[in-house]
Amino acid sequence: MDSRKLYNRIAVLRSERGMSRKELAEKIGVNFQTVGYLEREEYNPSLDLAFRIAEVFGLPIEYIFSISPMKPMSEEIYGLKK
Repeated sequence: MDSRKLYNRIAVLRSERGMSRKELAEKIGVNFQTVGYLEREEYNPSLDLAFRIAEVFGLPIEYIFSISPMKPMSEEIYGLKK
């Protein structure tokens, strides 16, 4: 069984949309605490849950989740580095 850490941008995307953990949890059908575990990268979502999250944000899964640490969005989009 592969237990690699899965990195994500859930907190950033949720914040951009002014969405609470509870609101996101209701949209994807989980407890709000699960959203917290996902955001802190303490829990890897099932494939089904990852698709539901991607659907809520209207983004491809690979924009939200990665098996390697994610660059800041400003760096990815604009090539800016800290």
